[in-house]
Amino acid sequence: MAAAPRHQMPRDAGSGGYLGAAAMSTRAAAALVFCTSAAVLVLEILAGRLVAPYVGVSIETFTGVIGTVLAGIALGSAAGGRLADQRDARPLLGPTVALGGVLALVSLPVVSAVGPTVAGGGPGAIVVLAATAFFAPAAVLSAVSPMAAKLRLASLAETGAVVGGLSAAGTAGALFGTFVTGFLLVATVATRPLVLGLGAGLVIAGVALWWRLGARRPAPGALAALLIVAGVAGAAPGPCQEHTSYYCAQVEVDPSRPSGRTLVLDNLRHSYVDLADPTHLEFRYVRLFADALDAELSGEQPVDALHIGGGGFSFPRYLAATRPGSTSLVLELDAGLVDLATRQLGLETGPDLQVQVGDARTALAELGDERFDVAVGDAFGGLSVPWHLATVEVAEELARVLRPGGVYLANVIDGGPDRLVRAETATLQEAFAHVAVIAPPTSAGDAPANYVLVASRAPLAISPADVASVDGVVLTGSAVDAFVDGARPFTDDFAPADQLLTRR
Repeated sequence: MAAAPRHQMPRDAGSGGYLGAAAMSTRAAAALVFCTSAAVLVLEILAGRLVAPYVGVSIETFTGVIGTVLAGIALGSAAGGRLADQRDARPLLGPTVALGGVLALVSLPVVSAVGPTVAGGGPGAIVVLAATAFFAPAAVLSAVSPMAAKLRLASLAETGAVVGGLSAAGTAGALFGTFVTGFLLVATVATRPLVLGLGAGLVIAGVALWWRLGARRPAPGALAALLIVAGVAGAAPGPCQEHTSYYCAQVEVDPSRPSGRTLVLDNLRHSYVDLADPTHLEFRYVRLFADALDAELSGEQPVDALHIGGGGFSFPRYLAATRPGSTSLVLELDAGLVDLATRQLGLETGPDLQVQVGDARTALAELGDERFDVAVGDAFGGLSVPWHLATVEVAEELARVLRPGGVYLANVIDGGPDRLVRAETATLQEAFAHVAVIAPPTSAGDAPANYVLVASRAPLAISPADVASVDGVVLTGSAVDAFVDGARPFTDDFAPADQLLTRR
């Protein structure tokens, strides 16, 4: 019998595939599957951050990304297994890993190019953006596992052990990629460099495998093409000045006001800070905060304030300037935003303005009863809806930490049928005896608009005379009930905030 060609195992007549002496050691195959599976999950988590500037951060965003990557894994696994049955997998492994790295790198310019064309869209736009950028690398990298399994099979008698072992290695790699990325990498390294490092690492590993296992060495032209792709991906402009742990963030100088700074988070102009004048309130909803607070707690008396969400920290600075002696405790999820505000927005913390980094939901549970005169909710942002801060259970916690006569002010962004803000108003009515709504002065159609909700256990004093007509329309009493129009309150068991916002 003639010897099989170099790098090719003999075919087994019964199986139709290449069988014989295992062409890859157990450790090598497991390590390869572990690493490529980890790479897919790293890319999946980073994908949510890369698309956020265009489609927001919501359950629908993560659903679209996860579904797209799972589809890529399914198709890639099937295609890789079929290819391994038809051809010797040894010379295919290296190019496959390298191609997966190239596609990971290419995802950066693809997101930058496609993102603006689908910005603000619903579930369909999310899936289109995710599929265009991340389906291909997930599919190609997932083809490695069945190829490695085929190279481990020496006989049909060990199929279960080989496939089961590599499946376990792949799952372990996926877990490793998930935990390391979510708990460590995104908190210490910017997103684009992470993707560049991942893609470059896969390309290098793929070329090494190609060199070691391939019947033909990689041509210099192929290597040059890989370097060019890596360079183009690295040079592709991104929409972010910097990535924090949760946002694509940038600070823009106001050309009409030299001391003015606008904080942009993802696709939303989130905050405005005047470095020279903390009493200047550029955004309408922040002026409404001030109007409502003055109506309920009149005069210049100091207040103890709780802020859910810091952003640019414009309202805590305003309180310190207009009500001397006030104290502010800010619950901010994103440590990167606190750092950015300190470096570029003039934030100075101290005994009168404290920042506690962490999730506001858990922090609320640790606060004592009746500590604050006012609570300010400013965590909603465009297509980013922290639903777990919008439920009846949270409203009850806010009512608990407010003193008698204390007031809760909430900024809610909504538009079109206003289903989100109506449901949130109904939610506050479950925990507070009195709720008022300050609506936009004119209808914005389907465009997002800011609503300010005012809630208290004591009767509210706010009236239309307290708000400038150009800033808003005050609804109280029966007008609020008519506005709610039977909307269902949010609870921890039922809070489809993302869907109410994005589906018209």
